[in-house]
Amino acid sequence: MPTIALILFAVFAALGFGWRSWKQHRRTGSTGFRGISGHLGSVEWLAGVGFVVALICAVAAPALQLAGAITPLAVLVAPWIQLTGIAFAVFGTVMMVWAQLDMGDSWRIGVDDNETTTLVRTGLFGRVRNPIFSAMLLFGLGLALTTPNIVAVIAFALLVGSIEVQVRLVEEPYLLRVHGQAYRDYVETVGRFVPGVGERC
Repeated sequence: MPTIALILFAVFAALGFGWRSWKQHRRTGSTGFRGISGHLGSVEWLAGVGFVVALICAVAAPALQLAGAITPLAVLVAPWIQLTGIAFAVFGTVMMVWAQLDMGDSWRIGVDDNETTTLVRTGLFGRVRNPIFSAMLLFGLGLALTTPNIVAVIAFALLVGSIEVQVRLVEEPYLLRVHGQAYRDYVETVGRFVPGVGERC
């Protein structure tokens, strides 16, 4: 399972960051990467650093388990749990690519206050406001279930925390400033991460 988890992560990273950034550069001349924004200790900075650390831990979890340095949590070791984890990770990867394509030229990683992008409300964005983050959460959960050790649990917890901070305290205020009433209307009818959940938040 650790080897499968590493392969899943490699595919996820290659499609979600490598391929999408290359495609964005070909279409717009920009890679879409805005990096870790904000000053040291700011919420933007904390969200970015947390996300990077979560990714590092997500790779370290199966690698350490493969090396025999850590063992899985016995309560989460069962073939159906690991198979469910693989299914979640695969579906999360597919959903991420789909959402990134729906986002078109507005796709980017990070927020630039000097940049204005189109408010996308079609495709998966018509169902949830943050389908890329939803996909990342599903993938992260799947990876943690595939190699359910303590480092994987920490990685998933960091991912959840970082995404919550990024969405609630960085991206949503930015989108409200940029799009005003159009974004307020969007929030009124579309859930944050899950359809029908988190409307008006």
